[in-house]
Amino acid sequence: MKTAADILVTLLCLGAGVFAWLRWLRVIQREHYLAGSTTRFAWRWWRSRWINVVLILAGIVGAAVAWWTPWIGIATAIAVGSGPVGLSVKGRTSPLNWTRRATTLALLSAGVTVLVAGVGLLCGVGASVSALAILLLPLTLDACCVIVAPFEERAAQGFVTQASERLHRVRPVVVGITGSYGKTSTKNHLATLLNGRFHAVASPRSYNNRAGLARAVNEQLSDHADVFIAEMGTYGPGEIRDLVGWCPPTIAVMTAIGPVHLERFGSLEVTLAAKSEITEAAETVVINDDDKRLKNAGAGFAQTKRLVRASAERSDADVAVLDEGEQWSIVIDGTMIGTVPSVAGVQRSNVACAIGVAVVLGLSHEEIVTHAAQIRPVENRLTVGTAASGVQVIDDTFNANPAGAKAALELLERTGSDGRRVVVTPGMIELGSEQFSANQEFAAHAAKVANDLIIVGRTNARALAEGAHQGTASVVSVATRSDAVEWVRAHLKARDTVLYENDFPDHYP
Repeated sequence: MKTAADILVTLLCLGAGVFAWLRWLRVIQREHYLAGSTTRFAWRWWRSRWINVVLILAGIVGAAVAWWTPWIGIATAIAVGSGPVGLSVKGRTSPLNWTRRATTLALLSAGVTVLVAGVGLLCGVGASVSALAILLLPLTLDACCVIVAPFEERAAQGFVTQASERLHRVRPVVVGITGSYGKTSTKNHLATLLNGRFHAVASPRSYNNRAGLARAVNEQLSDHADVFIAEMGTYGPGEIRDLVGWCPPTIAVMTAIGPVHLERFGSLEVTLAAKSEITEAAETVVINDDDKRLKNAGAGFAQTKRLVRASAERSDADVAVLDEGEQWSIVIDGTMIGTVPSVAGVQRSNVACAIGVAVVLGLSHEEIVTHAAQIRPVENRLTVGTAASGVQVIDDTFNANPAGAKAALELLERTGSDGRRVVVTPGMIELGSEQFSANQEFAAHAAKVANDLIIVGRTNARALAEGAHQGTASVVSVATRSDAVEWVRAHLKARDTVLYENDFPDHYP
C-alpha cells in the first residue's frame, strides 16, 4: 500500500511541479538567467501575502510528514501547483519565450527533478522526496543556470567574434555609453546630433549586454557607418571590461552613478568601479560633472585621457546646457553658442553629455545648435501627451531611479494644469538597502504634488504608503497596472493630469 501511495503521490507532485517549473522558468528568464534570482524571487513571493505563507507552510509540512505518511504529500502538490498566488504560469506582461537557452535550462532542471523523484521511489520514500523536489525547484533552476552558463558563453562567442571582425572591417568611431541611468536617452540624443553630419548607428532599444551588443553590430552596423553608438550595461564588475575587450570605444560616456541595481552591486563604490571599466580603452571620457561621484572620478580619468565635463548646472563646465525658462542655453568652453527651445521630459545633463561627444567628433557650433533643436524625449521616458478624454498623460514607465522619479514629479508640478493631479506607481526596485527609504521619500514628495497616489502591487506598498502619509494626497492601492488605468479612466476628466511613474513586469509581487 505504501508503494502504491508513493507512486501516486510522486506522480501528483511531478504534475503539480510542471506549473511551478513554468512559473519559475519565466522568472529566471526575466532576470536574465542570473543564478540566485529564482530563489530570491521565490522568497519574495511566498511571503508576499498571507495565503502564500499558508501555502508554503503547508507544502513544507506535507513534504516532511510524507516521509512517514505518503498521502500527506498531496498537500505539497496542492500548495506548489496553486501557488504562489499572484504569480501566473502564462504571464500577463512577460510570457515565457522558448529560446534555445530557456529550452536547455528547462530540460536540464526537469531531468534533475524527475531523477531525484525516481531515486526517492526506489528508496521507498518517493512521496516525501518528490514533494521536496518540487518545493526546491527555484534552487534547482539556479543551480542549473550555473551548470549551463559556460556552455552558453561558448555558444555566444561565435557571434561576438563575428561582431568583433565586423567592427574591425568597418572601423567606425565607437562611442560607448554607460551609467546607472540616462544611457538610452543620451544614446538617442547623440544619434540625433550626429546623423546630419555622420552616418551614425546606435545599438537598438536596450541591447546593452554581450549578446545584445553583438547582435546590434552583426545586424545593424552597415558598411558605410562612421560612428557606432554602443550602450553598455552591467550587473557587476567585469561585464563592461568584457564588452570593451571586443568593442573598444574611442569615446566613453558616463551619465550617472546611482542606486539602480544596488542589490546586485552591493555598494555605489562597486557600481562606480564597474561602470568605469568603459574608460579603460578610451582616448576621451565624457562625464556628467553634476554627479558627485563622477566629478571626483574625473580627476583620475584626466591623468591619462582627454576629459570632457558636461553639466546642466554650471556654465564653467566644458559643455553646459542651462535652463533659461522656455529655452536652453548651450555653452561650450565658457561661451554661449546658441539657444534651443526647452523640451519637457528631457534631462539636460544627458543632452550635455551628447553634445560633449559631438564636440569631440568635430561638429561645428552651428551644427550642434541646429541638431540640438531636434532632440525629443525617448519613448516611455517622461513623454507628455493627451488622451482622447482630454487627460494629460506623463509617461515615465521606463524610469526606475530616484533622480528620474524626482524629475518626473517636478515635471508634473510644472505642466499639470489646474485640474486633478494623479501619480500611478509601483515604486522603484533593485535599490538594495536604500529601496525602502527611496520609495518612502518619493511617495512623500508625490503626496505633496499630487491629489491622489495610486500604489500598484505589493513590492513597495508599505514604503509608499508610509511616505504618502507625509503629504495630503489620498492613497489608493490596486493589484495591477491595468487596475490603475481603469481607476484613472473612471475618475479623471479633461484638464486633469496623470503621471505613470515606472512599471515592472508581473514576475514581481
